[in-house]
Amino acid sequence: MTRVHTLIDTPIGELTAVAEDGSLTALYFPSHKRMPDAATFGERTAVGFEAVTEQLAEYFAGQRRDFDLPLAPKGDPFKLKVWALLREIPYGQTRSYGQLAAALGDVHLAQAVGHANGKNPISIVVPCHRVVGADGSLVGYAGGLERKRFLLELEESAEVKAGKLF
Repeated sequence: MTRVHTLIDTPIGELTAVAEDGSLTALYFPSHKRMPDAATFGERTAVGFEAVTEQLAEYFAGQRRDFDLPLAPKGDPFKLKVWALLREIPYGQTRSYGQLAAALGDVHLAQAVGHANGKNPISIVVPCHRVVGADGSLVGYAGGLERKRFLLELEESAEVKAGKLF
């Protein structure tokens, strides 16, 4: 197993991308809540991160709605199910924790879904920012609510510009 990392400049700060054997395992914000020790990220290199860097630039420019990257998040089976479900939330849309729990077959899992969502290691690419409270309020985000708001507004703005909401 070869683990490496790089730093990527974005409009919401410098992101740390971590990969193992060519698959993205993490994408962290500056001062990310629950970020592991940077000593575990491996050697710093730009090699192998060209696709994630390019796709993030396209996303922030409003030109990319879906990411096409090899992913290898680390988590237990429940977390992996929740993170897979996050990837199904369409660009420019949101879901509540309860809606995700219902999609998993048990509305009583909303709190567990929230916990798993908060542990998502691949921010933006696995769009945990698209999960909101039952009343539509912005709640919890490892990168901070300001970044969550920015990402949701970016996606909303791109949808409006594309004429998708009219």
